[in-house]
Amino acid sequence: MSVMLPACKPEIKNNGGFDLTGYLKKDAAGLNKLNRPVNKTVTHNGVTENKTVHIADWSSELGLFIDADINKPAFKNSYNAVDEDSLLVYKAKDKELKVQELIIKRAGQKIKYILIYNKVNNLLYKTTQKLTYFPDSVYRIETVQHVKLLGTNTNIIQGILK
Repeated sequence: MSVMLPACKPEIKNNGGFDLTGYLKKDAAGLNKLNRPVNKTVTHNGVTENKTVHIADWSSELGLFIDADINKPAFKNSYNAVDEDSLLVYKAKDKELKVQELIIKRAGQKIKYILIYNKVNNLLYKTTQKLTYFPDSVYRIETVQHVKLLGTNTNIIQGILK
């Protein structure tokens, strides 16, 4: 069963960034109202747990996606943007920025998926994340973190809307 949330044309803000926060907050509000069950799978270093749950606060559940917003004044001119056909791609000009790449796939005015690549590298740890969001169906968060002296942890969180 497919549920139609309001279609949202990717909005390009004055500084050139897609309004990721606005889009996801609207989607989260719609998901909160629908209150559909979610088949949620969490894998930590190869150990997997699966449950069917109801997400009470989708803004919190999608927090990593919402926080990846590149449309902040501080990021003006920090990303190269390519808008071709149905693909909108933002790539960081600076390897020190957390959000390294933001990809939005569209079909007309409807967003088909959002893909975000995050990277943090400092003296204590190195973290890479791949965030994938398919409106109305799936979200996935893949994180690999290497902490000096403690080793590497791999986490995957996936939610499939029923």
